[in-house]
Amino acid sequence: MKDSSKNEENTEIFDIEAMSKEGKTPPPGKKYMIKVDNKTYVVPQKLSGREILETAGKNPYDRFQLNLKLRGGIVKKIGYAEIVDFTQPGIEKFMTIPLDQTEG
Repeated sequence: MKDSSKNEENTEIFDIEAMSKEGKTPPPGKKYMIKVDNKTYVVPQKLSGREILETAGKNPYDRFQLNLKLRGGIVKKIGYAEIVDFTQPGIEKFMTIPLDQTEG
C-alpha cells in the first residue's frame, strides 16, 4: 500500500492511517488523508476537533463526541477546541459518537 498519492494539483497527499500502521511519521506541510467513520477526507496539517466533525458532515452542536484511534488500539477523546496535528505519529482514524440527552 502506498503512503502517499498525488491529486490533480500535483500536491502530495499522505494517508495517515497507512503510515501509522507502517510505523512512519507523516511529513509536515502537506495534505493529509484522514478517515472519519470509515469515510476519507483530504485536509490540511492541523484541524480542531470541531473542524474535523464539520469536515465529516457532523454538526458539533448536534452533540457529537469525537474520538481518535491511535496505533496500538488507544482511543482518545478530542475536544471541540483541541487542535489535532496530522504529523503526530500513530494517528489511525477518527470515530464520532452521538451524545444522547438523558433525563436524570
